[in-house]
Amino acid sequence: MIHPALLRKQRVVLSVLLALIIATFAIAMGIGYSSLSYDRLIPTLLGQGTFKEEFVLFSIRLPRMIVTLLAGMALALSGSILQGIARNDLADPGVIGINSGAGVALAVFFLFFPVKAGAFVYLLPLVAFAGAIVTACLIYLFSYSKKSGLQSVRLVLTGVGFSMALSGIMIVLISSAEREKVDFIAKWLAGNIWGSDWPFIWAILPWLVILVPFAFYKSQRLNLLSLNEPVVIGVGLEIEKERLVLLVTAVALAAAAVSITGGIAFIGLMAPHIAKALVGPRHQLSLPIAILIGGWLLLFADTIGHNLVDPEGIPAGIMVALIGAPYFIYLLLRK
Repeated sequence: MIHPALLRKQRVVLSVLLALIIATFAIAMGIGYSSLSYDRLIPTLLGQGTFKEEFVLFSIRLPRMIVTLLAGMALALSGSILQGIARNDLADPGVIGINSGAGVALAVFFLFFPVKAGAFVYLLPLVAFAGAIVTACLIYLFSYSKKSGLQSVRLVLTGVGFSMALSGIMIVLISSAEREKVDFIAKWLAGNIWGSDWPFIWAILPWLVILVPFAFYKSQRLNLLSLNEPVVIGVGLEIEKERLVLLVTAVALAAAAVSITGGIAFIGLMAPHIAKALVGPRHQLSLPIAILIGGWLLLFADTIGHNLVDPEGIPAGIMVALIGAPYFIYLLLRK
């Protein structure tokens, strides 16, 4: 049973995070290359703006912000699940190579399998998932031992090794590609939010609608998997079956996010830690908070980076890395 005081604290934190997201949305809607005055936001949202105001808001800014928010949520939830099943605070889809696996699959698909624009958007998450799940399975196999089970330290080290190897494969792939396609892949690698139109929202949204409730449903199992294996076996949980189901869930969330936003790391590392620091380690409490923190972090990073330097701005992936890399080093030294 969860103490009522913790539930109250969770509600307060959720309310603050929702307010932060709304405030960031409001600020982001009004700033940019084509400014939109704040006193015109509400009339424009209600359909009473000029053609230019409605085009800037509904065709450029809102889709990008919604995509960024959804992707940040997916990456945060993926990181929370990975840290739970691996029992390792350093597990993150970007750090352990899952994002790189998705990226290689996307690069191969983009370079060698020309598809019509309409179908391309909706195929991206599936292609990214295929690459990410193959990578995740290989990392899992190399990290698993029959005697001691899944070794968390080996998981991170193996994942980092796979990430470096896949980055090398990516360089080989783009070295002989056309300049236009190389530019696209380079932007993906930098974590540039390139999928900034309404079809990309419909491409990523079904994955979250299905997988977020499923992760909440499995939150109690995540609590158990975070314990030592003898304890988990003692309560009758099928460890490997639950791990594999949750691993597929985490990989699917990460793949759906990075297929639209590019190679963004550290969101899945930071958001779960901040959530657990606020409400404790129980996943029933921390998962909703981690999701909102991840969404807000990526939205905030993209808003700052996109408006910091004209005209292209700084990719969100680089802005997140500037925050996340020192945090990763801190966790590595602490653990």
